Amino acid sequence: MKIVFAGSPEYSLPTLRSLCACGEVVGVLTQPDKPVGRKKILTPTPVKQYAAEHGIPVLDLPKIRDHVDEVRALGGEVMFTCAYGQILSKDILALFPNGVWNLHASLLPKFRGASPIQAAILAGERYTGVTVMRTEEALDSGDMLLVKRCEVGQKTCGELSEELSRLSAEAAEEALGYIAAGHPQVLMQDEAAATYCKKISKADARLNFADADPAVRLINAMSPSPLAYCMIGGVQLNIHKAELVDSPCGGEPGEVVRADRGGIVVSCGSGAFKIISAQFAGGKKLSACDLVNGRKIKAGDRLE
Repeated sequence: MKIVFAGSPEYSLPTLRSLCACGEVVGVLTQPDKPVGRKKILTPTPVKQYAAEHGIPVLDLPKIRDHVDEVRALGGEVMFTCAYGQILSKDILALFPNGVWNLHASLLPKFRGASPIQAAILAGERYTGVTVMRTEEALDSGDMLLVKRCEVGQKTCGELSEELSRLSAEAAEEALGYIAAGHPQVLMQDEAAATYCKKISKADARLNFADADPAVRLINAMSPSPLAYCMIGGVQLNIHKAELVDSPCGGEPGEVVRADRGGIVVSCGSGAFKIISAQFAGGKKLSACDLVNGRKIKAGDRLE
């Protein structure tokens, strides 16, 4: 079966590799090259780089809905999408006789939208996963073909993304098998149970020290980007990872009650958490041990 794949970031690559290994990928859709780094060097997406290295035709157009004929010319019978970054029009969806299938990083109908991985961590979900769903014009509302689950645990968004990326690759291969066999069985989503998540911005990442549990979830959900942050001595501190502390620690909300080889413990209105790694604005990422050894953070400091 001839496959067209639509994806852009590193997250999408395992799925593209999986589809190349088990089917015939005749074309790739991806986002246009973007300036990267301080020198703003125009850089292709990881998906485009992979496709170019393997001789797969690429369409990296800013508005794919305006280029129906070019997509049709690829000759795809089915399309898989994974973190593509564009909404597909009805005309594009109609090109594929075996459907367009999206690999969405949540257990639908929960967390439809732009930030499902962060949303699962923020909500304190025990499990999340990948849903293969038929793509429709409405946002993430299509019938579901299959689901793969994993534990959220204490993972950061980056760590959980790596696991879900691998699951997406497995799900794509399995889904292709069902589709190739003909008439895949699908399940309608429960619209009454649907929830939505918006695109994350830096404004969402400011820490609050009222309660340790949501503070830790925010820290882990915002890592590696945009990073949860607070202020210390008038300087911004970005925190990469944290974990809850079981025993009571005393102290005022935001107060560093311990800073030694055992870690940096911050008191909250309810509970406390331990900083695992962090960085000052403009600096490099440091472990809690390095932050303490360098006297950058010490007991009695106040995070705001």
